[in-house]
Amino acid sequence: MDSIKRYLGFVKPYKKQIAWTIVIGILKFGIPLLIPLILKYVVDTIIGGEGLTTSEKMVKLLWLMGGAFFIFGVLRPPIEYYRQYYAQWVGSKVLYDIRDKLYQHIQRLSLRFYSNNKSGEIISRVINDVEQTKDFVITGLMNVWLDMFTIVIAIVIMATMDGWLTLVALAMLPFYGLSVKYFYTRLRGLTKQRSQALAEVQGHLHERVQGMSVIRSFALEDYEQVQFNKRNSHFLNKAMDQTTWNAKTFAVVNTITDIAPLLVIGFAAYRAIGGHISVGEVVAFAGYMDRLYNPLRRLVNSSTTLTQSLASMDRVFEFMDEEYDIYDQPEARKLNGVKGQLSFENVYFRYNESEPYVLKGINLEVEPGQTIALVGMSGGGKSSLVSLIPRFYDVSEGSIRMDGEDIRNFKVRSLRDKIGMVLQDNILFSESVKANILMGNPEASDEAVISAAKAANAHDFIMSLPEGYDTKIGERGVKLSGGQKQRLAIARVFLKNPPILILDEATSALDLESEHLIQESLDKLAKERTTFIVAHRLATITHADRIVVVNNGEIAESGTHQELMARQGVYYNLFTVQQLGD
Repeated sequence: MDSIKRYLGFVKPYKKQIAWTIVIGILKFGIPLLIPLILKYVVDTIIGGEGLTTSEKMVKLLWLMGGAFFIFGVLRPPIEYYRQYYAQWVGSKVLYDIRDKLYQHIQRLSLRFYSNNKSGEIISRVINDVEQTKDFVITGLMNVWLDMFTIVIAIVIMATMDGWLTLVALAMLPFYGLSVKYFYTRLRGLTKQRSQALAEVQGHLHERVQGMSVIRSFALEDYEQVQFNKRNSHFLNKAMDQTTWNAKTFAVVNTITDIAPLLVIGFAAYRAIGGHISVGEVVAFAGYMDRLYNPLRRLVNSSTTLTQSLASMDRVFEFMDEEYDIYDQPEARKLNGVKGQLSFENVYFRYNESEPYVLKGINLEVEPGQTIALVGMSGGGKSSLVSLIPRFYDVSEGSIRMDGEDIRNFKVRSLRDKIGMVLQDNILFSESVKANILMGNPEASDEAVISAAKAANAHDFIMSLPEGYDTKIGERGVKLSGGQKQRLAIARVFLKNPPILILDEATSALDLESEHLIQESLDKLAKERTTFIVAHRLATITHADRIVVVNNGEIAESGTHQELMARQGVYYNLFTVQQLGD
């Protein structure tokens, strides 16, 4: 019920449109209720009319049919059109609002959440589950009420014709209600399990499509087919569980709704033989039984649809309730006028409460405009350290201060706006070169984009592309080389022009020619900015103002290249080994 209450919050802005749709729907569903009355009139008054000549009967029939054709042929089509249009319009608007809210939510979730959840499953919640909830609006808030209206009106008309026959017609309703309650209680749980199994298939598929080059290079097609079949079979089993229970539901409920008309036909014939009702009333009653139990059958279908919708609704709000690890403090303010001084004060950090610390007792002072290189063995905590500066994660203990103030006192977005990052594996989008550079500043002019590309040594290769800056680069920049992707990533940081720069293994996976071009642009980018460089190749950071050696989550030593080499400690050993290797 909580999910329904929350969902109605998204529906509320459109309550006028829903009310208008229901009014139109009453006309749409009400008009067909005239047909049994028309049949009764034709049988009793026209065909069986005593004292009427054939020509008089034909005139009455023509008038009746003319009026009926006007109602059904002229009035009903636009009513049907607007009912369908407004119902779909409201449903689509509600889904738009929910997806808009979910996308805001997605952008605020921490990297910890994304490291623990498959992107395909997240997409399934936003696309498949949200789409399923549309039936709650169209079916639950509109069609169910219209079917109920049809049933009530049909019962009222039947009661005016013959009370006893009406009671017989309604005799099976309690059995109908009990069967629906029994079957649909379990169906909701089975439907939710089916949706989760489908999300798992989608998550697995999304991952494998992205990694298809790995599957091909290791000739894993047969193995991966087995892995996919496991998940697909799991989904099939859950789908069949739901289908089996659904089939049982329809078998029982449809049996009840089929028995009821037989009872009415038998009792109506008995009443007509006894002279209590006319033949026309028998015909009308048979017609109204159809009008009574067809909506009941639709309500069964609606119950199935609503069960699916409610299960999806639960999953949507379960995702929407995912808590944020990183959030603005109530008194947080916008960060302006950054000088670039940073200090790490007794910083401890771990990714999860149950895991050991990856950073322990980090104390580090960085002055404005300094270049700090972080070096050490893989897994030592270098990347974890720099990920704390833009608050991708928050410190577990201690604090990080910018210009003397705890960074948690600033609004997260304003903090990140002052930081530029170039990573080893930068994410590029499947749009144009220009669109990717503009990620640094969406409001920038074409001239500023070109200037940033030139500063990043990217302009020449961009102009050699088929459509220059308008060239689409494919998903994750698949059409570009590693060096070209890095230069685009650097160009968008030039465009952003932040006072603080983080370079995380930015040149480690490149050939020598690309590394030279990129190192040149990075040196230009780092000028007059507070810069953190995480580096594997130590020869690229000998110019740094200070080199900090991070080992097992702790600072082992720090100083200039010359100081550390003279000390002949950890850095000296690392540098010597690399020089020998080269």
